Amino acid sequence: MTEFFEVTEHDGAARCGQLRLESPLSTPALVDDVIADAGSLWSEERTVPEGDPDRLTVLPHRAFPSGTPAEVQDAFDPATPALDAPTAAVITPETAADKGTDAYVLSTANGIVGHARAFVEAITTVRRAIPADTALYLPGVATPGNVPILAYAGVDLFDTDAAVVAGTQGRYLTREGATPIDALDALPCPCPACQRPLSEFDREACVEHNRAVLAATVADVRSRIRQGRLRDYIEGQVRHEQWHTAVMRRLDQEYDYLEARTPLIRRAELTAASAETLDRVAVRRFATRVQERYRARLDSYPLVLLPCSAHKPYSDSRSHGHFRDAIDYRGHIVSLTSPLGVVPDELELTYPAQHYDAVVTGEWSETELAVVADMLETYLANADYPRIIAHVPPEYRPLVERATDREVTYTVVDHPTDEDSLAALEAALDGELQYPRSVRRRAIVRAIADYMIGPGAGDAIFEDIAVEGRYPSLRVTDGSGEQLAAIVEAYGTLAFTLAGARRWVDSDVPTARVEIDAFVPHGSVLAPGVIDADEPIRPGDEVVIEGPRAFGVGRAAMAGPEMAESTRGVAVEVRHVEER
Repeated sequence: MTEFFEVTEHDGAARCGQLRLESPLSTPALVDDVIADAGSLWSEERTVPEGDPDRLTVLPHRAFPSGTPAEVQDAFDPATPALDAPTAAVITPETAADKGTDAYVLSTANGIVGHARAFVEAITTVRRAIPADTALYLPGVATPGNVPILAYAGVDLFDTDAAVVAGTQGRYLTREGATPIDALDALPCPCPACQRPLSEFDREACVEHNRAVLAATVADVRSRIRQGRLRDYIEGQVRHEQWHTAVMRRLDQEYDYLEARTPLIRRAELTAASAETLDRVAVRRFATRVQERYRARLDSYPLVLLPCSAHKPYSDSRSHGHFRDAIDYRGHIVSLTSPLGVVPDELELTYPAQHYDAVVTGEWSETELAVVADMLETYLANADYPRIIAHVPPEYRPLVERATDREVTYTVVDHPTDEDSLAALEAALDGELQYPRSVRRRAIVRAIADYMIGPGAGDAIFEDIAVEGRYPSLRVTDGSGEQLAAIVEAYGTLAFTLAGARRWVDSDVPTARVEIDAFVPHGSVLAPGVIDADEPIRPGDEVVIEGPRAFGVGRAAMAGPEMAESTRGVAVEVRHVEER
């Protein structure tokens, strides 16, 4: 049982946490000053230490280098004693399991760092095998250059050993790599070691500098995780070393590993600045849910394809204001964009549709064309529009042509917002009937429910409803006026009331259910109080809380499996609860 480590925030596989020593340590962190190693059993028998509340005690161990046969590791895997103090067990990917400690030390770290495939396989194997609320420590490998990608993969604890060795060898470390000190023509770092003249900068000073820049990098990574911005940084920073780039790409192939650990929503802007953005969990998750969960409820009207806008949400932009005036509720709006692909009008608020910022060059890469065209093709196959109108600039036309062989009416003359183009768009919809705003509002609520919960959820939960308020601050009520849910404008999700949660539970669609012990939660449900939780739950999901004494609804702070196995941390932020 984990007693002395708690995860507090998630950013994909990267986490912020707290090592609960007498002087708590926020992670990711350097642990040189708090590690107490009980020693190797290879050299001699060791007594089990008493443990120190202000140290992370590495229990007596037999460390195995990379490549040691599994049968050898199994034969010499020592028992793990339980101490009433923070402890760590030494493991390999082959021996990784729940050993009841607060942290795990990967003894094969030096053999995998620098090799992308081996690294990703080892880290994902270990992280899946050990409890979610335990820390992972890679000793002897951290540098300012690799700490961001190590943390992104799921590593929590580091030391300065590699940085110190580099300094004694005269290698000046930065986040971009290493430079021999005799090749330096300046000292660009503001750390104390670099405030001396270059002529006096020796290897001892280099060690001091390397320590300082590593500590600063770890602190920066910790801050970026809290902001939900580590991936934005990673996409640019990993370019400085090829194996870092390879690790990012291989991790993106481990979609299930990353998706299960990635929050559903974030306030932080998603910066779409590289080709790898297309592989980000938030982007792939949005595209997948649109393809698999969304249903076009307005497909009896013409489909109007529009370009994205720099301003989000699209409907607040000046260009889309002109488009909407011309369309005037006579067609169903779908925006085309990279990296998200297809954004139905009803989901323009839903993360990350109103949270991304893409690099605009006026040209589409071949990868973007292929990916977005494939998304549009799938979207059209799932709908039944009588006509397709594409009010898009010339660079969008090839992707529309790739996506469908149906006749498409193109309405842009020169630029989408010029008078002739807007007139052509309006003329293309002549004779079409308008749909009421109330129809669009109900479609919005039901589409968001489908996106959040699953196919058919919108119709099953919100069959007889009224939608009140001014978009986007919409409230959903039943026939008697009781509120069922409201749109959370910041994220484009639904926040249920107890009445809405009961409808959800009584419907025939899957419920994101958290089973709790016999208590009535107030404010939050802590992980020790969770009996079980549905596997598909992700941080940020709307969940129903049920127990012998309580029924409630709230937002998940952990993934379902993490709630079920964790012994510390907030599992659910409770919005409404009633005693049974």
